Amino acid sequence: MKKIDKSILTKTIRIRPKNSFKGTYGKIALVGGNENFGGAIIMSSLGAVYSGAGLTTTITDPTNQSSLHAWLPEAMFADYNDTDQMVQLIKSMKVITIGSGLGTDDHSCEIMETVFDTVTPDQILLIDGSAITMVAERGLKLPDAKLIFTPHQMEWQRLSGIKMADQTEERNKAARDKIGGIVVLKSDRTEVYTPDEVYQNTTGTPAQATGGMGDTLAGIIGGFVAQFDNEVDAVLAAVYSHSAIADELANTQYVVLPHQISKRLPQFMHEHEA
Repeated sequence: MKKIDKSILTKTIRIRPKNSFKGTYGKIALVGGNENFGGAIIMSSLGAVYSGAGLTTTITDPTNQSSLHAWLPEAMFADYNDTDQMVQLIKSMKVITIGSGLGTDDHSCEIMETVFDTVTPDQILLIDGSAITMVAERGLKLPDAKLIFTPHQMEWQRLSGIKMADQTEERNKAARDKIGGIVVLKSDRTEVYTPDEVYQNTTGTPAQATGGMGDTLAGIIGGFVAQFDNEVDAVLAAVYSHSAIADELANTQYVVLPHQISKRLPQFMHEHEA
């Protein structure tokens, strides 16, 4: 198992060329946030915008619009109940994330099936949170796209069939080989399973043990893969950055709040660009 260390940052985070514009850094749509869990998709959207994605659209329940724009005026809003609009938006994206605060009821499943039916092989689809649970429990067929999964250990148990106590590197790798894509298995030392290698993060703190941390990571990963060419390196750099910033904040805080990580990201990335 290879270690993820700070060398991944200067390998991945590029100094922006002078002739850049917002289209240079990718378009991302984040789908999730039902009427009860709007905070999850807002935190995920914060991660995407603050990590530098060029254009961010949050496709969510309309009850979240005001809160989204209060927190993040840079993100565009779309109503996930407007299926035609959602389909057209998704077709134009480089990256789509789905699952943060989406829920697992029938309506949530319908939204996810629409996304799965729309994405194409050249798009990146990040499947997080309740979307992973629905894939596992409803037996949904995965779409033909560049897949990234971001489960915590219980969600991975549901998706892979491997009980938490039995989740070893060998078993996890075998399950990834069967499922496909990149698997970011979140824990105190997050592991990343790619088609070729297994990596373990070297940053992270108990101060991160609070709601919304995984939603924020999903948004940061989405933002990184939207703008950096090497998909695996982008995922590794996002995982490292998320926890490295938390380590810094934990020097003076008992608990690190997810949105604090997002707000620190632009400065952190500037410090490690090359």
